[in-house]
Amino acid sequence: MAARFLSLADVEEMLAISSRQAYALVRSGELPAIQIGGKGVWRVEATVLEEYIAGQYAKTRERIASGDV
Repeated sequence: MAARFLSLADVEEMLAISSRQAYALVRSGELPAIQIGGKGVWRVEATVLEEYIAGQYAKTRERIASGDV
């Protein structure tokens, strides 16, 4: 069974981004996450990450279609 929640390290690896970029996505609310327990322990639901990725594909398609690349 796949894990329901991912750590920010998992998100970084899946999106091939830095820890600073992953944290910024979460802190801005662009990538919804929950904070568990102590300070700095963030988790992103796997389905939410997949929705985020799909949304980024849609935004990219819209930019390309509008010629705003």
